Amino acid sequence: MQQKMVTTQREVKCRKVPSGEVKVIPKGEFVNITQDLGGNYTVTWMGNMLRIDGTDADAIGRKPQQLNFEAPADGQISESQVWEALETIFDPEIPINLVSLGLIYAVNIDQDAQRIDIDMTLTAPGCGMGPVLVGDVEYRLSLVPHVNSVNVNLVFDPPWSRDMMSEEAQLEAGVFF
Repeated sequence: MQQKMVTTQREVKCRKVPSGEVKVIPKGEFVNITQDLGGNYTVTWMGNMLRIDGTDADAIGRKPQQLNFEAPADGQISESQVWEALETIFDPEIPINLVSLGLIYAVNIDQDAQRIDIDMTLTAPGCGMGPVLVGDVEYRLSLVPHVNSVNVNLVFDPPWSRDMMSEEAQLEAGVFF
């Protein structure tokens, strides 16, 4: 994608790459869109590389990704909605979702505490985007009804391999043999 300069239409929260630190870009600021993969946007602003979630794309004049979940009447966290939210999160370098990549190892829902605990890994232990991906998971899961907190544990045992990818993801990435 060729870089495109746009003006922020409203204040927008974003995460600094690669630290994952939350930043806020005020309304009316010029930003350069440098990457548009997996529904999220990487921009540069004031010398920083920042990631804007696709649900906030309207802040940079793009169509926002809609994540609308109907709240279960029983007040419980829906496991299917948790998985649906996880499938909307894409690796920033490989535009394939984290579930299809096999990066989500465990999902545990504590209904009493209204907390989700996630065990996930990265495609490589030294991946610099780890904090950003953790932030993506925390943010997207917080949109699921009845979720009060999300705890993401990065684990590297067992080590990730391409065999953990779904067949569809392997075909998309060109690594299916």
